[in-house]
Amino acid sequence: MNYQQKPKGLKRIYLAAGHSARAFNWLLKNETAFKQEILGAAVLVAISLWLELALVERLMLWLSILFVIFAEVVNTGIEAAIDRIGPEHHPLSGLAKDLGSLAVTISLIIAAAVWLAVLAS
Repeated sequence: MNYQQKPKGLKRIYLAAGHSARAFNWLLKNETAFKQEILGAAVLVAISLWLELALVERLMLWLSILFVIFAEVVNTGIEAAIDRIGPEHHPLSGLAKDLGSLAVTISLIIAAAVWLAVLAS
């Protein structure tokens, strides 16, 4: 498909939503870390609804959770691309996977800091 033939407008949005849903379902079926983060997100969102918080505080908590999920999606994408290249060990492949893992770790630290700050205020 060349550039001029790509879908535009609402059709593009509809197709993109389908691709995203397929990726989400794949992650739920195949990635243990993603499943754990979704479960943790559900628990934390429930807790945030139980707490008496201002709207902006609740939004901060939810965005910190979404950031963790975003980092996991990107990390899984990096891992999939590296695995597609080949199964042999290469230092740069290992580095790419390690950097993706670090991104998830940093997102978890950010989320914990946001939760601690909101709960302490």
